[in-house]
Amino acid sequence: MDILVANSTVLIGMAVVFGLFMAWGIGANDVANAMGTSVGSRALTFKQAVIIAAIFELAGAILAGGEVTNTIRKGIVDVSSLGDTPELLVYGMLASLLAAGIWLMVATRMGWPVSTTHSIVGAIVGFGAVGIGMEAVQWSKVGTIAMSWVTSPLMAGAIAFALFRSIQKLVIDTEDPIAMAKKYVPFYIFLVGFIMAMVTLLKGLKHVGVKLPFEQDILYAAIIGAVFSLIGIVMIRRLKFPPKADKQFHYANMEKIFGVLMIFTAIAMAFAHGSNDVANAIGPVAAVVSIVGSAGAIAAKSATPVWILILGGAGIVFGMVTYGHKVIATVGSGITELTPSRGFPATLGAAATVVIASGTGLPISTTHTLVGAVLGVGLARGIGALNVSVIQTIFMSWIITLPAGAILSIFFFFTFKGMFS
Repeated sequence: MDILVANSTVLIGMAVVFGLFMAWGIGANDVANAMGTSVGSRALTFKQAVIIAAIFELAGAILAGGEVTNTIRKGIVDVSSLGDTPELLVYGMLASLLAAGIWLMVATRMGWPVSTTHSIVGAIVGFGAVGIGMEAVQWSKVGTIAMSWVTSPLMAGAIAFALFRSIQKLVIDTEDPIAMAKKYVPFYIFLVGFIMAMVTLLKGLKHVGVKLPFEQDILYAAIIGAVFSLIGIVMIRRLKFPPKADKQFHYANMEKIFGVLMIFTAIAMAFAHGSNDVANAIGPVAAVVSIVGSAGAIAAKSATPVWILILGGAGIVFGMVTYGHKVIATVGSGITELTPSRGFPATLGAAATVVIASGTGLPISTTHTLVGAVLGVGLARGIGALNVSVIQTIFMSWIITLPAGAILSIFFFFTFKGMFS
């Protein structure tokens, strides 16, 4: 207790710096892979993706990311055994932020799209098992998270596969793809608006204590979808379709219409991501601020101050701007060649998986779902459309994320314990 009071300024300062570092890593890795499909399909330039991410990630983090933060970080570590040593949880949270941030920096440097959720989970499991005790770790929770490595990419891949097949049948393989795209793209835009609104209503708004009945969620999501669709129709009508464009690439004019669709998916994906994944960076920061501020009292829940939300949102945006291009290249063009008509089912497949998972309580990773969805689109075009060596590298990076976070976290935990004790 006295240690926390004596070092309160230093500990909170470290939490802020490490939280900012972790948020930077989320921006460079997680936001980049969320935007990868839009940039890789050339629906957006890197600069446009950065502007959209900057506005809507920050808006999502501040408006819908104010989660009532669980100081025990999703129930992974049982803190009841800490007793008179709450400083161990503070050291552990600081160690977890630094460990996860370093692993994200390494993964991003290599161009690997890894899971920020699994990075922080691995780090917390590491310090919990070694610093507090093996029995303090909720191993069943860790097992469920490990299962999601398989289930979320498969689910997203299957949805993206089905969506791309529908586009092939309804639009691409018809006599007049442009006319068919004009006819069906507004329905796809409605689907984007509906699903993204459901992501925000089911996952985002609960962070600010708003939980609506499921029937109301569906109604509001349908209204938002209809508004999206109307705006999309106006944008499509303003497009010009020069016949010359189709001489170089037969579907160039048709892809323009799907390009409009990708703008909507990019905006909605950024907002949904900002509202959900900012917690990976600010959850431990809020925990440290709460424990240190109350001189060691470990509350079951603590409200997240707005300044911490802004810190997380700003860090995420800064990460994408400064270092996001590497992961964007991997997801956008490394796995399979994307165009707007291929990027759309990948993005929507990932988003739909997030909605289904939120409804069932399955812990999943945005990264894993998106990579699985891009794989699904590649498979719909035939196995030859996939870059197998890139896929193998990505899967390897997923497997080592948990142990990498854990090992680094254990090292930093004992370093901080030695420094302050």
